[in-house]
Amino acid sequence: MTTLTRRTALKLFAGTAAVGLLAGCGTGGGKNADGSVTLRFTWWGNDVRNKQTQQVIDAFQAAHPNIKIQAEPGVWSGYWDKLATQTAANDAPDVIQMDLAYIAEYGGRGALLDLTKQKELDTSSFDANTLAAGQYGGKLYGVSTGQNALAIFANVKVFQAAGVPLPNDATWTWDGYLATAKALGAGASQGGATNYGASYGITDQNLSMWLRQRGESLYTNDGQTGFTVDGVASFMAFQKKLLDAKAAPPASVAQEDIGAAVEQTLAATNKTGMSFWWTNQLGALTKATGSDIKLLRVPSQDGSSKDNGLFYKPSMYWSASSRSKHPAEAATFIDYLVNSTDVAKVITTERGFSTSQKVQDAIKPLLTPTDKTALGFLTAIKPEVGSAPAVPPVGTSKVADALGRRVTDVLFGRADAQASAAAFKNDADMLIKNAKK
Repeated sequence: MTTLTRRTALKLFAGTAAVGLLAGCGTGGGKNADGSVTLRFTWWGNDVRNKQTQQVIDAFQAAHPNIKIQAEPGVWSGYWDKLATQTAANDAPDVIQMDLAYIAEYGGRGALLDLTKQKELDTSSFDANTLAAGQYGGKLYGVSTGQNALAIFANVKVFQAAGVPLPNDATWTWDGYLATAKALGAGASQGGATNYGASYGITDQNLSMWLRQRGESLYTNDGQTGFTVDGVASFMAFQKKLLDAKAAPPASVAQEDIGAAVEQTLAATNKTGMSFWWTNQLGALTKATGSDIKLLRVPSQDGSSKDNGLFYKPSMYWSASSRSKHPAEAATFIDYLVNSTDVAKVITTERGFSTSQKVQDAIKPLLTPTDKTALGFLTAIKPEVGSAPAVPPVGTSKVADALGRRVTDVLFGRADAQASAAAFKNDADMLIKNAKK
C-alpha cells in the first residue's frame, strides 16, 4: 500500500476522485473467526456525546451479535483532516458522521455509499424534505440525524447586569441588533458581567442567511455561487460596524474566539451578551454559562421575521463509505441509529430534533427544560422558515475558511469590505472550478 503523508492525502482528496486512488485497499475486512463482521464507526463530539454513542453501540451489538462496532470518536477540529487522509488512502471508516458542508464533497467524489440502494435502511418515517437534505446528484449520501436552526443566544444574566431589555425578535432589524450590542458593551464598561455586546457571526451559514435576506444565495442548485460581490460586501461591512461601535470584540480577540472550543468561547464564559449558535447547542451553552439563555430570531433587513432568511438545517448525517466491504451491515447500523426508539431515548436531542414522528413521540417525556426551549423555538419559527438552501457543491468545504480569512482582513483593516468581498467570491468560484478538473 502506498504511504501518504497528511498533506499529500488532503491534496489528493481535494483535487481528485480520491476514492479510486488505491483500489486494492478497501474499507473493512472479511468475516471474523466467529462469523461476525466488524464495522468501523467514526463521529465527532464531546464527552457527553461519546458516552451516549457508546451506550447505543453496546445495545446494537447485543441485538446484532453478528456485527461488531469499532468506535473511532474524534473532535471537530481534527475530524475532517483525518477523514480526508483516510479517504484518500481508501481506509475510511464504514459508518461516518457527516456534515452539510461536506456531504457533496465526499458524495460527489464517489466516497460515500448511495443509501437508496440499501434495502436494510428504512427511510419511510422521513418526509421528502428531510431526505432531500442528504441527496446530491440524485443519490442519497446521508440520512439526517435531526434538524436545528440558527438563532441568536441572548445571555439573560448579561442583559440584566448591563440593564438592557431583551429585544422584540419578531420585528427587529440589523440596526436594532447593532444598537442592542452597543448598549450591552456600554453596560460592561460600567461594571456589568460582560466585556462585549456580541460575538461576530462570520460563518458561511451566517452569510447564507444574510444573502437570503437580499434575495441572493450562497450556492445555486446547479452547483455555482449564487451571490454578488455587493451582497457579501454588505455582510462584511456590517461586521466592521460592530467593531467600530465597540459592540463586538477587537479583531485579535475575535480571531482567538473563532478557533476556541465551545466551552472556552466568549459566549460560554459570559463575556458577550449575544452570539450565533444552532439550537441543538443550547444545552451546552446553558451549562457553560450558568445563565438562562433566550433564543432570538436573527434580525431582518426590513423588520419582518418572515424575511430573515432562516431555514431548518440538518444537524448532521449518518453516511457510509462507498468502499465498505460490508454495505448491508453498515446500512443495518444506520437504520438502527435513525429508527430505533431505544436509540432515541439515549441520544434524545443531542444530534438535533428528529423529523420522525415515531422518534419525537418516544423522546417527548424525556425532554429537558433546554430541549423544550429549543423545540419551542423551532416550532414558533415554522411559519417563517424558507426552503432549505442548495447543498454546498463539490469543492466548497474550504469556503468557510476563506470567508473567515477575508472578514478578518476587514476587521484588522488590511482590506475594505468591497475588496475583501471580491476576493472571497473569487475564492469560492475557484474552489468550485478546480474541483471539476
